[in-house]
Amino acid sequence: MSRRPVNPSRRLADAGSIPFVASIQSKSNNSPLLSIGLVIVGAILLIGYCYSSSGGASSDIKDVTKLEGGASCSLEVLQALPVLKKAYGDNMHKVLHVGPDSCSVVSSLLEEEDTEAWGIEPYELDDVSGKCKNLVRKGIVRVADIKFPLPYRAKSFSLVIVSDALDYLSPRYLNKTLPELVRVSADGVVIFAGYPGQQRTRGEEVAKFGRPAKLRSSSWWIRFFFQTRLDENETSGKKFEQASAKRSYKPACQVFHLKSYP
Repeated sequence: MSRRPVNPSRRLADAGSIPFVASIQSKSNNSPLLSIGLVIVGAILLIGYCYSSSGGASSDIKDVTKLEGGASCSLEVLQALPVLKKAYGDNMHKVLHVGPDSCSVVSSLLEEEDTEAWGIEPYELDDVSGKCKNLVRKGIVRVADIKFPLPYRAKSFSLVIVSDALDYLSPRYLNKTLPELVRVSADGVVIFAGYPGQQRTRGEEVAKFGRPAKLRSSSWWIRFFFQTRLDENETSGKKFEQASAKRSYKPACQVFHLKSYP
């Protein structure tokens, strides 16, 4: 529950500080310099108190917003693009993004030199801008249910990036969807997934995705990769970590790197 900032001047008045200054002034009418000095001191104290209280309230609001809003891993992909380019290099030439806000991610990728990009939006489109409509009309971005086989041939893309999509799938559908993402990739799959406790269930979230996000731990994902016979790409993972360190970039989401099928 968010906290409403308290008006600092009201709190001072309740505590009796302002009447106290006023009473001193009334008793010091015979000493103008003393009265003026007391007024100045009181004003400085009041301004300082208001400033410190205001800063505390602002900090609380930021913390609450961060906690309740969670993190968008699709937004994280946009921030991580320079790091991904360092880690994957030439493998970033033909990219498929799977997840919400695919129009934004694909648009950013298309701005990169020598990069082709496509997208799959697993849910209803939030972005109804002219640019997004144009991408959908051209077939660059598709709205498709990823619980079913993807409409692409094997190794159609050099790299597949998925964000904010797998968190809403049960293990039953993950067993089908994740191998499909690996199937259509030639040089790897990058998964951006939320951290446990990072996001709270919200009504609109359930309405859009059909279920609240199931944010799993890194150990859960690693165990799942092993059970489904998907190999982690340790080489790309290390390159990603090194590039992140050089740019002082710390992902707000978990990032996993998988190998494509031989």
